[in-house]
Amino acid sequence: MVLSECYGFVKYSLICINLIFWAVGLAAVGLAVWMLTGQMFLLSLAEEQHNLNAGLYILLSAGILMLIVAFLGCCGAFRGSQCMLVAFFSCLLVVIVAQIAAGAWLYTNSNRLEELVKSSVINTVKNKYGEDNAHTETVDAFQSDLGCCGATGPADWTGSKYATSDSSFPVSFTVSGDANNMYKVPESCCKEKNSADCKAGQNIKVASVVSSAIYNEGCIDKLMDALNSQKNIVIGVTAAIAILELLGLIFSLVLCCAIDSSDRYKA
Repeated sequence: MVLSECYGFVKYSLICINLIFWAVGLAAVGLAVWMLTGQMFLLSLAEEQHNLNAGLYILLSAGILMLIVAFLGCCGAFRGSQCMLVAFFSCLLVVIVAQIAAGAWLYTNSNRLEELVKSSVINTVKNKYGEDNAHTETVDAFQSDLGCCGATGPADWTGSKYATSDSSFPVSFTVSGDANNMYKVPESCCKEKNSADCKAGQNIKVASVVSSAIYNEGCIDKLMDALNSQKNIVIGVTAAIAILELLGLIFSLVLCCAIDSSDRYKA
């Protein structure tokens, strides 16, 4: 009786765990498809877009693999199939190893990724803003939502195609030096859009103090702050998934052994 109750507990616990795996896999697939088909920030700004596409296809593959793992785990536990449970154990082990490898790669390349994002944003500010609608809308949304201007600050807009292509922009090139040169920032850099202070603050002298009507902080710092503020949540979710995966491995082994013992007893 006790053994039967323990078997039932492990069986239905494994089914519940795999339902969570199914939800995680579905979320990964949905996120990858959304980023591949939408105008997400990093995807639209990246100079090395093919690398990001490769990463998103890996995420998509991982999500599909997680869905397969969840299917094998649920069906194997429900039907008491050793074959499916062994397949579940093997696939889940592959997923765990891949996650550890991905985590190690992200940890060792975090500085490189930050530099890639910074160079991508600077390149977009200098060369693509105002030239391409997708990049323009993305930068405007990012600057307005995060309350920032440029990659490292408003000065990133110096010499940008956006400023030089604006015929209404008063640029002064004189022999007196850079002090008389001007650069212009987009309206999305303004704290209050469509205001007189915004219009006046958009035109900035090189090496001069930026108007208080303009966001003075760069978007890279704002982005890093936003990511760091969610770090504890990410760590907590990752730890919870890792625990569930370990429980999935243990419960699948327990069920396999219980099924094997039951088959021997019947024989």
